[in-house]
Amino acid sequence: MASDTDSLAFDVFSRQCPSRSTLEDVTGRWGALTLGALYEGGFRFNELRRRVDGVSEKMLAQTLHALERDGLVLREAQPVNPPRVDYELTPLGREVAGQLLALIRVVEDRMDEVLSARARYDEARGGR
Repeated sequence: MASDTDSLAFDVFSRQCPSRSTLEDVTGRWGALTLGALYEGGFRFNELRRRVDGVSEKMLAQTLHALERDGLVLREAQPVNPPRVDYELTPLGREVAGQLLALIRVVEDRMDEVLSARARYDEARGGR
Protein backbone atom coordinates (compact mmCIF):
# COMPACT_ATOMS: atom_id res chain seq x y z
CA MET A 1 0.00 0.00 0.00
CA ALA A 2 1.39 3.41 -0.98
CA SER A 3 1.77 6.04 1.71
CA ASP A 4 0.45 9.59 1.49
CA THR A 5 4.00 10.89 0.99
CA ASP A 6 4.92 8.65 -1.96
CA SER A 7 3.83 11.22 -4.53
CA LEU A 8 5.03 14.34 -2.70
CA ALA A 9 7.99 16.32 -3.93
CA PHE A 10 10.07 17.58 -1.03
CA ASP A 11 11.77 20.97 -1.25
CA VAL A 12 13.94 21.96 1.72
CA PHE A 13 13.75 25.59 0.60
CA SER A 14 9.99 25.62 1.19
CA ARG A 15 8.94 26.74 4.66
CA GLN A 16 6.35 23.94 4.83
CA CYS A 17 8.70 21.10 3.89
CA PRO A 18 9.21 18.49 6.62
CA SER A 19 12.72 17.85 5.34
CA ARG A 20 13.84 21.07 7.05
CA SER A 21 13.60 19.58 10.52
CA THR A 22 15.53 16.49 9.42
CA LEU A 23 18.19 18.67 7.81
CA GLU A 24 18.45 20.59 11.08
CA ASP A 25 18.80 17.33 13.06
CA VAL A 26 21.51 16.08 10.71
CA THR A 27 23.53 19.26 10.23
CA GLY A 28 23.39 20.68 13.72
CA ARG A 29 26.69 20.39 15.58
CA TRP A 30 25.69 17.45 17.77
CA GLY A 31 23.72 15.65 15.08
CA ALA A 32 26.59 15.73 12.60
CA LEU A 33 29.15 14.66 15.19
CA THR A 34 26.91 11.90 16.53
CA LEU A 35 26.25 10.51 13.06
CA GLY A 36 29.95 10.73 12.23
CA ALA A 37 30.89 8.87 15.40
CA LEU A 38 28.29 6.16 14.82
CA TYR A 39 29.66 5.63 11.32
CA GLU A 40 32.67 4.06 13.08
CA GLY A 41 30.35 1.45 14.64
CA GLY A 42 27.85 0.96 17.40
CA PHE A 43 28.29 2.60 20.79
CA ARG A 44 26.73 2.52 24.20
CA PHE A 45 25.50 5.91 25.43
CA ASN A 46 28.50 6.79 27.60
CA GLU A 47 30.96 5.53 24.99
CA LEU A 48 29.30 7.78 22.44
CA ARG A 49 29.35 10.70 24.86
CA ARG A 50 33.10 10.27 25.33
CA ARG A 51 33.61 10.00 21.56
CA VAL A 52 31.64 13.20 20.87
CA ASP A 53 33.80 15.33 23.12
CA GLY A 54 31.99 18.26 24.72
CA VAL A 55 28.39 17.10 24.32
CA SER A 56 26.33 17.11 27.50
CA GLU A 57 24.33 14.07 28.53
CA LYS A 58 21.11 16.02 27.95
CA MET A 59 22.10 17.21 24.46
CA LEU A 60 23.27 13.76 23.41
CA ALA A 61 20.01 12.21 24.61
CA GLN A 62 17.98 14.83 22.71
CA THR A 63 20.12 14.38 19.60
CA LEU A 64 19.78 10.59 19.67
CA HIS A 65 16.00 10.84 20.11
CA ALA A 66 15.72 13.18 17.11
CA LEU A 67 17.95 11.01 14.92
CA GLU A 68 16.07 7.88 15.96
CA ARG A 69 12.76 9.58 15.13
CA ASP A 70 14.14 10.52 11.70
CA GLY A 71 15.05 6.87 11.08
CA LEU A 72 18.79 7.45 11.08
CA VAL A 73 19.73 5.81 14.38
CA LEU A 74 18.62 2.51 15.86
CA ARG A 75 18.35 2.27 19.66
CA GLU A 76 18.52 -1.24 21.01
CA ALA A 77 17.88 -1.87 24.71
CA GLN A 78 19.41 -5.11 25.98
CA PRO A 79 17.44 -6.99 28.67
CA VAL A 80 20.35 -7.27 31.11
CA ASN A 81 21.15 -5.98 34.56
CA PRO A 82 22.42 -3.29 34.65
CA PRO A 83 20.47 -2.02 31.63
CA ARG A 84 22.43 -1.70 28.41
CA VAL A 85 21.41 0.44 25.46
CA ASP A 86 23.31 0.35 22.16
CA TYR A 87 23.07 2.85 19.32
CA GLU A 88 23.93 2.23 15.69
CA LEU A 89 23.14 3.70 12.30
CA THR A 90 20.31 2.44 10.15
CA PRO A 91 21.07 1.97 6.43
CA LEU A 92 19.68 5.46 5.80
CA GLY A 93 21.75 6.86 8.67
CA ARG A 94 24.85 5.22 7.23
CA GLU A 95 24.24 6.85 3.85
CA VAL A 96 23.68 10.28 5.43
CA ALA A 97 26.70 9.91 7.74
CA GLY A 98 28.91 8.96 4.79
CA GLN A 99 27.98 12.20 3.03
CA LEU A 100 28.55 14.20 6.20
CA LEU A 101 31.97 12.65 6.72
CA ALA A 102 32.95 13.65 3.18
CA LEU A 103 32.05 17.24 4.06
CA ILE A 104 33.86 17.00 7.40
CA ARG A 105 37.01 15.78 5.62
CA VAL A 106 36.92 18.72 3.20
CA VAL A 107 36.60 21.17 6.09
CA GLU A 108 39.40 19.48 8.07
CA ASP A 109 41.67 19.31 5.01
CA ARG A 110 41.13 23.01 4.21
CA MET A 111 41.34 24.46 7.75
CA ASP A 112 44.62 26.25 6.97
CA GLU A 113 42.74 28.25 4.33
CA VAL A 114 39.83 28.88 6.69
CA LEU A 115 42.12 30.10 9.46
CA SER A 116 43.96 32.40 7.02
CA ALA A 117 40.65 33.80 5.77
CA ARG A 118 39.50 34.42 9.35
CA ALA A 119 42.74 36.23 10.18
CA ARG A 120 42.42 38.45 7.06
CA TYR A 121 38.78 39.17 7.84
CA ASP A 122 39.49 40.04 11.48
CA GLU A 123 42.48 42.21 10.56
CA ALA A 124 40.44 44.13 7.98
CA ARG A 125 37.81 44.86 10.64
CA GLY A 126 40.16 45.99 13.36
CA GLY A 127 40.69 42.64 15.06
CA ARG A 128 38.27 40.44 16.80
